[in-house]
Amino acid sequence: MIRISFATALLASAAPALAETHTISPGEGAQERLQEALILAEPGDEIVLKAGRYTLTDGLSLDIDGVTVRGAGMDGTVLDFTTQAGSGEGLLVTSDNVTLRDFALENPKGDGIKSKGADNIVYYRVRVTWTNGPDAGNGAYAIYPVESTGVLIDGVKVTGASDAGIYVGQSNRITVRNSIAEANVAGIEIENSRNALVEHNVATRNTGGILVFDLPGLPVMGGGNVIIANNLVVSNDTPNFAPPGNIVAGVRRGTGIMVMANDSVLIEDNILHNNPTAPIMVIAYTLQYDDERYNPLPRGVVVGANNYGIGGDDPQLDGAEMLLAAFGGALPPVMWDGLGSLYTTPDTAGWSLNLTEQGKGLSGANPSPLNAPAPEAEFDRSEIGAPAELDARI
Repeated sequence: MIRISFATALLASAAPALAETHTISPGEGAQERLQEALILAEPGDEIVLKAGRYTLTDGLSLDIDGVTVRGAGMDGTVLDFTTQAGSGEGLLVTSDNVTLRDFALENPKGDGIKSKGADNIVYYRVRVTWTNGPDAGNGAYAIYPVESTGVLIDGVKVTGASDAGIYVGQSNRITVRNSIAEANVAGIEIENSRNALVEHNVATRNTGGILVFDLPGLPVMGGGNVIIANNLVVSNDTPNFAPPGNIVAGVRRGTGIMVMANDSVLIEDNILHNNPTAPIMVIAYTLQYDDERYNPLPRGVVVGANNYGIGGDDPQLDGAEMLLAAFGGALPPVMWDGLGSLYTTPDTAGWSLNLTEQGKGLSGANPSPLNAPAPEAEFDRSEIGAPAELDARI
């Protein structure tokens, strides 16, 4: 008996401490209590935010692995940053295996939620809103994971970002699904990232609905292996309100889905309606660059079968009147600048600028109906999307 009791004691002392739940209520001192919980939490702990409005005057940060931050719903628990003193993000996460779910941020002075180098992160039913509507003074990004492997964004809602509502940059193994991006400059943007699945989202009233970009001069290069499928991309007609100098400041009002300088992108089974410049646009990077690692051309972009409604009827392009007259009052749904490689399913209507050189712009265009070949092979879907084990956390 003595030996058994001694062994049991040793096992107990070696076991990890049980996970704790830290419950925070709104009201006086909530800022300090919440940040203290974020600092003192241990891996496996859950921070529960009770229903109500939390008035916060400074940004929050989390640097502990394996923590869950859970509210009472995106309309039940609201972190209100309207009186935020600094200009940083509302919440910064720099740790792995974090789950953020069921709460909202309103009016952060900078970005909404930024996670940097945070692998296997889950954003679930989170809302980020700037309540004054489209405004250049709003934060750049609402949901902003960057430099991560394993990103699952599911059921979020983002409104009013002056750059991108949902932005995933320099990351790998990504899923963005079941989310609403409304009245941002870019609704959803995948940038310099690989193996991304963007599906079952609504992108509406943005300047541009869904963007897939690859840019020069960043630590992680070579974006590609992206699937954009089964999304509702409608009425993206908000005038561009990005601050001057931002790359998305050049996105034309009325862009549905835009691919720029990426490799291996599949666009299929989307509903595109009332995107007045172009339902789908595939182009090369338009600016000069000095990064030897960079390829500015789109390669292996496949436009499959999509459902096209009204679109291309009010293009924000030079020579729009002549183009509309040439194409009978509305441009075909797929616009390609003629550079790189584009494949389309049979009977896909489109037009090409027939550019011969990157960086020439519309001044070097020689427009004509699109003549793109059919895909050469089945699109490789392996390894695309967030790791399956992230689903177990929602």
